Amino acid sequence: MNTIRLRTPFEVSDIPLSEYPRPQFARDSYKTLNGWWDYAIYKAKDGFPGWQGKILVPFSPESLLSGLPEGVEVLPDDILCYRLKFNVEEGFLRAHTFIHFDAVDCFATVRLNDTELGTHVGGYTAFGFDVTGVVKTGANVLEVIVTDPSDTSYHSRGKQKLRHGGIWYTPQSGIWQSVWMESVPDTYLRDMTIIPDIDRDKLILKLDIAGEAEGADIAVMDGNKLLKAQKCQGNIAEIDFDGYELWSPENPKLYDLAVKVGEDVVRSYFGMRKFSVVTDRKGFKRLALNNKPYFHTGVLDQGYWSDGMLTPPSNAALEYDVKLVKSLGFNMIRKHIKIEPLRWYYHCDKEGVLVWQDMVSGGTAYNFAAIGVLPFVGIHLKDDKYKFFSRADEEGRKEYVNEMYDTVSRLKNCVSLAVWVPFNEGWGQFDSVKITEMLRTADPTRIIDSVSGWHDQGKDSSQLKSLHVYFKPIRIPNDERCIVLSEFGGYSLPTEGHMFSPDKLFGYKMYKTPEAFWAAFEKLYEKSVIPAMEKGLSAAVYTQVSDVEEEINGLVTYDRRIVKLSREVAKRVNSKLVL
Repeated sequence: MNTIRLRTPFEVSDIPLSEYPRPQFARDSYKTLNGWWDYAIYKAKDGFPGWQGKILVPFSPESLLSGLPEGVEVLPDDILCYRLKFNVEEGFLRAHTFIHFDAVDCFATVRLNDTELGTHVGGYTAFGFDVTGVVKTGANVLEVIVTDPSDTSYHSRGKQKLRHGGIWYTPQSGIWQSVWMESVPDTYLRDMTIIPDIDRDKLILKLDIAGEAEGADIAVMDGNKLLKAQKCQGNIAEIDFDGYELWSPENPKLYDLAVKVGEDVVRSYFGMRKFSVVTDRKGFKRLALNNKPYFHTGVLDQGYWSDGMLTPPSNAALEYDVKLVKSLGFNMIRKHIKIEPLRWYYHCDKEGVLVWQDMVSGGTAYNFAAIGVLPFVGIHLKDDKYKFFSRADEEGRKEYVNEMYDTVSRLKNCVSLAVWVPFNEGWGQFDSVKITEMLRTADPTRIIDSVSGWHDQGKDSSQLKSLHVYFKPIRIPNDERCIVLSEFGGYSLPTEGHMFSPDKLFGYKMYKTPEAFWAAFEKLYEKSVIPAMEKGLSAAVYTQVSDVEEEINGLVTYDRRIVKLSREVAKRVNSKLVL
């Protein structure tokens, strides 16, 4: 297949993505380890051949931005090695020092100064190590050894597939999100949960404090204006908070927060908002924002880039996508089968874009009957048939649950995150009723779309009845639950000079001219989505933000250089999607 490596317009520095990677838990102590590392790729049976060159971390070897030759790939029987020689400045090290890896695909063993720190399994979840006593002022050597089974095992892989094409994309491996360090005093804030309670006009903080501390000093600010100052005795603070502005896409008001534990100071932010399901005057269940029915008009987002693949080329690129969606009049993004760097969620919080967050799918080779045949003829099976759903491996099921909890812990404070999506279209689905209960216990503040698309487990299994419609008319079922159209559309417009595989294109319906594409988009909403709102439809998620490899059904090209949908048309349509 003839493919073209496309560059996005975003500049990439020698120390890429160097902005502080955790905006809701920020310290002054920060050292990025992104940049040029030594690398080697070799067959496990052959042994280490020596270092082969330089790779730009955090871009995967398979990506254009990694700096590696075109066509490099890491196969399941390969070993990928990294080495970074770096200096720690005088005065940086305090009582405890940590190295953070925001994502490495898939198995990682980490060594620092010839000491093995530990291992991690899972290509989409963050991890780190306490390197106190191993790291030193001056010269240090960090090594990471990676293997990646891709789709040959049950581990989470998302849309990656060795035999890629259509809706499945080129697999990638290794470090693909930021690597960084911080150092803290003996007593420090290990974690924090922020819970806005608009019904009681309170802000609740749950603090996880390491070391000896009598409590914490908390400051709530609006810019430079101090609104509240409170001492917290123990690990839970309830702050009376009135006169605030509610956060919404129309008014994405954020307040600043500082927490001091001993000598450790953490800066954060929050928004006062509430997500729920309510019953409207006609008796329909509706998604609600701040206790009022609110229609979610959104776009599916795979989070892929033509030059960085899963990794955005820069912080500006992350911001561009979020602002583009908002400029088209949408108020929501469904983040599809991927976990983004935390700065992406920060941009959603700041710009006012609701987020539906998918868990990353896994399991062994998908059964086409389960995901591509039976649902289309209306047959939805119980998901305790593990083998049928490619979840026969008990270890894989346990791994999914652990990663679900890790995902909730990592994203729990994101203001814009409204909906969790545990499973999509039967991909590695299992025990979804039980999983939904576990997820709701872990986070009772969000809505859950238990099984997006099909293999629905019944009215008692989920708050939402979730529909995917591409090839037939949109019909709203008679269901007691809140009804959402969680995927539809997928209209495609080829754009010469901006396509990854011009000889092989994928889309649900092709159009030859922008004008025909715009007209079809508007007609789809006018004839199908808007009338469905009167029958109880509470959300619509159009496929998709950008082209991805063979898929050309994006609103913007894969290289982010051409916006294919008229902003005027999009804003006109979205202005009518109001309850």
